[in-house]
Amino acid sequence: MARVSQEHLDARRRQILDGAARCFARNGFHATSMQDVLAEVGLSAGAVYRYFRGKDELIAAIATEAFAGIRGAFEEASRATPPPTPDVLLGAVLRLFLEERIEGADRQAFARLIIQVWTETLRNEELAKTLAEGYHGMRVAWAELVTAYRESGILRADVPADHVARTLIAVAQGFIAQQALFGDVAVDILEDGLRGLMSMTVDPIR
Repeated sequence: MARVSQEHLDARRRQILDGAARCFARNGFHATSMQDVLAEVGLSAGAVYRYFRGKDELIAAIATEAFAGIRGAFEEASRATPPPTPDVLLGAVLRLFLEERIEGADRQAFARLIIQVWTETLRNEELAKTLAEGYHGMRVAWAELVTAYRESGILRADVPADHVARTLIAVAQGFIAQQALFGDVAVDILEDGLRGLMSMTVDPIR
């Protein structure tokens, strides 16, 4: 019997995750059954269970993948000289994850999915652990970026890096919540708003 290539295995795993994400975003975790996922991806139970034993594993895999992708984008940005400013970086990352993340789904699907992940952590200890690890990783990545800003001379040094990191993460979380709850909010709005705040001066403008 011919061996299945790693590329084929990765593509099948991607197919399952995207299909599950579409189901979860559309109907919610609890209203989605594994049968719904099987129907969405067009695969047999054996083919899907080879990769994931159930919904909890699917949810955890989607969350872990999202955090890894976002953290990777921030870490890459911290290595650029000069590093991209928050408006540019957050805009690029959110555009990627909100607009292009789930193949075959509408632009709000990923935001709705993230909201559900946050809610699900209140009852699922393993998922809560995954979320906490992802959040910690993002804080570390943003703190490294803050250090890069300071070394480039574009950010003052009298505020702890972690405080800046947590604030910027909160901005991203708030924007994701707006997208999920209130509709198709353009990422351009976030970019413009951040640019406006970044242009503020200490002395009152007269």
